[in-house]
Amino acid sequence: MKSILTASQLAITIRRLSHQILENHVDLENTVVIGLQPRGIYLSDQVVGQIRQLLPADRTVDYGKLDITFYRDDVRKELHMPNQTDISFSIEGKNVVLIDDVLYTGRTIRAALDALLAFGRPEKVELCVLIDRRFSRQFPIQPDYVGKSIDSLISQKVKVYWQEKDGTEEVVILD
Repeated sequence: MKSILTASQLAITIRRLSHQILENHVDLENTVVIGLQPRGIYLSDQVVGQIRQLLPADRTVDYGKLDITFYRDDVRKELHMPNQTDISFSIEGKNVVLIDDVLYTGRTIRAALDALLAFGRPEKVELCVLIDRRFSRQFPIQPDYVGKSIDSLISQKVKVYWQEKDGTEEVVILD
C-alpha cells in the first residue's frame, strides 16, 4: 500500500478543485453540480461545501446526486446494488459539472452521460475527478478538473478513503 494523498493533502486538493470550478463558473447561475454514486458523492459533498462557503449568502448551488447502476455496460456480469438519485432540477441548457473520485477506464462517466439525458439536455458537461489514472482509458474521456494524475499498473487498485464512510481520509494505491 502506497499513500498518494494524505488527509491534509486531500483537504488542500479539494479546496483547489472548488476554487477552479468557481473560477470557470463565477456566478453559478447556469451551472449545476452532480456527484456520482456511490463514492463520488463524498468528494462532491466536500467540493459543494467549499463552494457554498466561498459564495455570497444570496447565492445557491444546484447540487444533485446521480446513480448510474442501470446505465453501466457491465450490469449483466455482476450484481450491482442501486443507490439513490437525487436531482430535483432540470439540467436542460445548463452547464453540468460531474464529480467522481477516480477516473479509470471512463466507463462510469460514459454511463453517467447516458443517465444525465433523463434530466434534460445539458449545454455543456465538465468532469471533475480527484484521481486521474491517465493511461488506462477505454473511452476517449478526459477530466476538466483533476486533483492528482497518477500512472499505475492495471493490476493496482486506487482506493479513496473518506471520513464519513471509512473513518479516515486518504488516497492509496493497493498492489
